[in-house]
Amino acid sequence: MTEQNRNKERKLGIIAGGGDLPEKLIQYCTQHQRDFFALAIKDNANEDYFPSYVPHAWIRIGQAGTGFKLFKEEGVKEIVLIGTIHRPSFKDLVPDLRTTAFFAKLGAKAIGDDGILRALVKEIEQEGMKVVGIQEVVPDLLSPIGVLTKASPNTEDEEDIRRGVEVASMLGRLDVGQGVVVQQGLVLGLEGIEGTDKLIIRCKDYKRKGKSPVLVKLRKPEQDMRIDLPTIGPKTIENAYQSGFKGVAIHAGNTLIAKQEETIALANKYKIFIKGIIPSEYEKC
Repeated sequence: MTEQNRNKERKLGIIAGGGDLPEKLIQYCTQHQRDFFALAIKDNANEDYFPSYVPHAWIRIGQAGTGFKLFKEEGVKEIVLIGTIHRPSFKDLVPDLRTTAFFAKLGAKAIGDDGILRALVKEIEQEGMKVVGIQEVVPDLLSPIGVLTKASPNTEDEEDIRRGVEVASMLGRLDVGQGVVVQQGLVLGLEGIEGTDKLIIRCKDYKRKGKSPVLVKLRKPEQDMRIDLPTIGPKTIENAYQSGFKGVAIHAGNTLIAKQEETIALANKYKIFIKGIIPSEYEKC
């Protein structure tokens, strides 16, 4: 059986939020003749990525029933959940019957992002579809180990990274967030529901004089590799530069880099370092 025939048998469903990765996935599927159908989440997904010739439909975040129905009608076999989802408005949260049943069954387990996402994955797979990570479809998206830029962290930066790993690991075990900003050993901010970009911008106001801050992003210890992996991209680097950051340390092999060449080129332009790290190596320090 040819790769093209295998791709047709494994039609991909894309649940697309915000950010650049949905576009990357759509482009890859188109170039490699991978059949797909996308559900673009209203008020989250970028409309520019879904012209009329891209097979897709728009749904609210509370329309799980509609989503399952559309995927089944399209013959979807595998599903990727990709992109950011903003805090929904009350209108967006009005659920259809399928979504109401999902949350009723979830009950008290709906504490923390990962708990909800794991339950969603289980629900999807009970419908006869398999959830896969974007890195299983598009190769070379995960960060390699080591410094990816011309600039490198110095000894003081490495100490801030070590402190960031310590705090981010604790934060992740609580299923709160993936990012921490550290400057001169002090924690300037922790990532919550606002996301990484707003964390960076917020921490600009807390900077001290002297060596600039570092952002550390790690995968949560219990996080499923198929969903909500840490992600950086050009916007991350732009915000880091505008906020006076020295660099970004990311969980190697566990962090997605959107528009990787552009992201690294922008970091080089701004003399910001990007380093893929192994957290356990810093925890031993």
